[in-house]
Amino acid sequence: MKALNDILKEVQIIKQTGNIDIPVKEIIFDSRKVTPGCLFIAVKGTQADGHQYINQAVEEGATAIICEKLPEKVVSGIAYILVKNSAEALGRVASAFYNHPSSKIKLVGVTGTNGKTTTVTLLYNLVRKLGHKAGLLSTVRNYIDDKVIEATHTTPDAVQINQLLEEMVESGCAYCFMEVSSHAVDQHRISGLDFTGAVFTNITHDHLDYHKTFADYIKAKKRFFDNLNPDSFTLINTDDKNGRVMVQNTRATIKSYGIKSAVDFKAKIIENHFEGSLLRIDNTDVWTYFVGTFNAYNLLSVYATASMLGFNKQEILTTLSLMKPVEGRFETFRSQHGITAIVDYAHTPDALLNVLNAINQIRKKEQDLITVVGAGGDRDKTKRPQMAEIAVKNSNKVILTSDNPRTEDPNLIIEDMKTGLQDEDRKKTIAITDRREAIRTACLLAKKDDIILVAGKGHETYQEIDGVKHHFDDREIIKQTFNEIYN
Repeated sequence: MKALNDILKEVQIIKQTGNIDIPVKEIIFDSRKVTPGCLFIAVKGTQADGHQYINQAVEEGATAIICEKLPEKVVSGIAYILVKNSAEALGRVASAFYNHPSSKIKLVGVTGTNGKTTTVTLLYNLVRKLGHKAGLLSTVRNYIDDKVIEATHTTPDAVQINQLLEEMVESGCAYCFMEVSSHAVDQHRISGLDFTGAVFTNITHDHLDYHKTFADYIKAKKRFFDNLNPDSFTLINTDDKNGRVMVQNTRATIKSYGIKSAVDFKAKIIENHFEGSLLRIDNTDVWTYFVGTFNAYNLLSVYATASMLGFNKQEILTTLSLMKPVEGRFETFRSQHGITAIVDYAHTPDALLNVLNAINQIRKKEQDLITVVGAGGDRDKTKRPQMAEIAVKNSNKVILTSDNPRTEDPNLIIEDMKTGLQDEDRKKTIAITDRREAIRTACLLAKKDDIILVAGKGHETYQEIDGVKHHFDDREIIKQTFNEIYN
């Protein structure tokens, strides 16, 4: 429990009515979860506006309200705090309520279209292998040292973030590595957080269903760096042309990494195999279990971040050489007949191209590549034809299938994908709406030494259809099919 006037100290208040020298038992921004004695923050969301539920929150026992517009009915004995942006205030209030945990831990945020999950997960594992307690906030799952907390969003809401950070601090964690999505920045979920460092991986077209334009998507990512403290650091991939854009207005120390350009932290790919790759990082050769150029960037960003945090270069590289890929990211399976199946989360055009390029750089001419790919429903439709085109241009055979159709007809999503194909492309493309059957068909079509890529869902263990999540795991289906065929 905290005093309301204490947790409002970092909030820019336009107007207040009522007594703010009162205790706050809980911070709530979902009207369905209001409890007696709580502070209710009315936030304008993408689906609903919390301002419509202020009176309901008061009736349910809320004793204080933060809002951007006062309700017509102001109840006596209730504290009303008027602010310019409720979502931004939520972050600052949550931070204060949980004792500013981000200032007591070395918090590093990673943003970009691709590579966020791999980067933060490797950093978390690296630091723990080097003998330190650490926390992780990621798409796959969250960790408080070795305690698992399942993830529901790429970036949790502001209250959850600060609650988890406080638990990390109480558990003795010295570090936390966190994915920072463009949605989280735009919705002020990271407001009030004190970041030690920020990493930019890359940016390509994605989430245009939310941001509407690529320029707005870039601006959302950039605001993360704009708001950093002067004593923090930024690491940017300068091989991406938008890397420099991200830090144009930052006050943080700027460092760069890359493979192609002159940078502070540099890597070179010496050898590439399905079993792993040999990299030269800062003039030291290191063998890793990771494959492809995109993973070389991920490993380099991890090395650079750990170096900026003060870890020993040799210890970092030695530990990285022992680490395995993140689940659902270029995760490989081999049949007894010599077929290689790869499961990857690639669900954007750029990510799909990266994985296909990595495979094509390694595979031999006599090895066919069969790609199974779909596109999510209720999301950016512009990438659907691009995904199909990239798959067909870089594979011998392509099976278009369902991903997470959500509320859309999966057959119509596949038709959208087909608009990216030329007549010649269609000859090596088949459509199988049932994802299970699509994966099974790919396994049956593959010959000895062929390669199958199943893209789009990676680590996910469900398929969302008509708003319902059904158990579904690409990896399980591959293993089951291989066992059925070869046992």
